[in-house]
Amino acid sequence: MTSNRLNVKNRLLILIVATAFVGLVLYLFYTFWSALESYLSAHAQMPGVSPESPLNVGALILWSALAYLVVRLFTTIVFDLAFRVRRGYEAPTLARNIVSIVAFATLFFLTFNKIYPGVNLGALFTTSAIFGVILGLALQDTLGNFFAGISLQADRPFQVGDVIVVGQQHHTGVVEGITWRAIKIRTFQNHVVLVSNSNAAKEAIEVCPRENLNARLIFFSTVYTDSPAKTIHVVREAIHDAENVSRKITPIVRIRNLGESSIEWEIKYWLEDYAKYNDTDALVRQRVWYALRRNGLSFAFPTRTIHVERKSISTGILKDGQGVIDRLLAVEIFAPLSAEETEKLAAASASHVFAPGEMVIRAGDQGSSMFVVHNGRVQVQVTENGKPRNVAILNEGDFFGEMALFTGEPRTANVVAIEETEVLEIGHAAMKPLFESNPDLAESISYIIAERRAGLAVREQEASATTNEPAGLLNSIRRFFGLR
Repeated sequence: MTSNRLNVKNRLLILIVATAFVGLVLYLFYTFWSALESYLSAHAQMPGVSPESPLNVGALILWSALAYLVVRLFTTIVFDLAFRVRRGYEAPTLARNIVSIVAFATLFFLTFNKIYPGVNLGALFTTSAIFGVILGLALQDTLGNFFAGISLQADRPFQVGDVIVVGQQHHTGVVEGITWRAIKIRTFQNHVVLVSNSNAAKEAIEVCPRENLNARLIFFSTVYTDSPAKTIHVVREAIHDAENVSRKITPIVRIRNLGESSIEWEIKYWLEDYAKYNDTDALVRQRVWYALRRNGLSFAFPTRTIHVERKSISTGILKDGQGVIDRLLAVEIFAPLSAEETEKLAAASASHVFAPGEMVIRAGDQGSSMFVVHNGRVQVQVTENGKPRNVAILNEGDFFGEMALFTGEPRTANVVAIEETEVLEIGHAAMKPLFESNPDLAESISYIIAERRAGLAVREQEASATTNEPAGLLNSIRRFFGLR
């Protein structure tokens, strides 16, 4: 900016000196007009040529030079100094050219009529049909570019400094100038492309304004075994503070497609300076690579893997058998089970993973299973006046839905995953063999459930436990499982 101001001041100083010099020459020319006329009459007399003719030509040249310098001085002051100071950026080149041409043509016609009052330039151009046709054909493309440039300046779809993509050739770069003939674009290979105004007016132009937060899209893929919630968190944290990535809008990381062999991802982020999008894209890709590697996430390769297993992929015992057993051993409601019975229950349980905000169970639904939180957290909600109210947060080792498993009652509350959560589901079919082989187990579990419900009732101040509740629960369990 400082360098540009110095250049403008130097150019202004040169124009002032040149204008003063030509004005001085013109003053001296008119001062010695009589002497020059006498000299030409005495020494350079030509047949049929008046001595005033060379002097008039010289005067026209000097006045034209002075008019040109005055116009240049005026446009420099208005467009380079005043416009830049007020608007903060350079004035459109086409507007400067139009003002310069109109001002110079006006001064030239006034000067010509003053020096040659008997010659009508307007009549000369308007009465010559042949000259008009020739001039129109010769300037067809030039006039087309000129008027297309005026149209572009009137619409102002882009300015100097904006990044644009023009036409089917996809000329992409930063706008460096808009003249009466063409748009000057500097590509990201540092090449200069001139797109004529007439062609640009016919093409689709994609504009990325320099003062706008323009978005970019980056794509990558991960394997299906990686957690989507973890991937979103890791990638977003890795790129949000990257250079040239705007912090005004949080980057978006989302699943673009569930592909044949991978989860296909899309990153949408906004740039502070769109002209540097190539470097920023490369930096974002680099950050994604390092972030995935640090957090144990893997890029997907174009391969196909065949899994052969003897049990359902959803069963928790397949992934971490001992971990599931240890988790069930710590659950209060299964305390009466022996180690062998716990192993059988773990083998029959199923593992499910829920995304943050996903519903695990819904109030009013029928069910015949209970759940144990293996990893993560869930939130218990009840509906009051049509709105959900949070009543409890369950952490690892907590359980819910036991009444549906043991008595077949409908779900009484919504349970929603707070974060990515893995739960173990124990169904009716898993418990029935244990009750049949151990008839006393139903009675022990009924007492534990009754004590738990009594504690919850006291905390909610809804009711108090009664001595008849364990017996009622035992009868419900026996009926539901068909026990005697």
